[in-house]
Amino acid sequence: QVHLVESGGGLVQPGGSLRLSCVGSGSVFAMGWYRQAPGKQRELVARFISEDTPMYADSVMGRFTISRDNAKNTVFLQMNSLKPEDTAVYFCYGLGPGNYWGQGTQVTVSS
Repeated sequence: QVHLVESGGGLVQPGGSLRLSCVGSGSVFAMGWYRQAPGKQRELVARFISEDTPMYADSVMGRFTISRDNAKNTVFLQMNSLKPEDTAVYFCYGLGPGNYWGQGTQVTVSS
């Protein structure tokens, strides 16, 4: 059963923008985003730590914005001023009767 469905990844040039979306279903609530680059551990990008309070990784502060539509159980990640080091698979994180992950969406920042 799929609990979290991500969309919006792709290839973009440095300085460009992308918007990711994640829809939760059932009793799983979409909460935020993590990413994993090749050869590296999965790391936090941005997530809600309470209903209205976001938390960001230092590396994306001021460039990325997380938002949510509670009625649609959807979280968004607006990514601006993208850098090559933002290249990774981005995973949606959800909370329910446990922790849940989406299938991941590739973001590639390259000229």
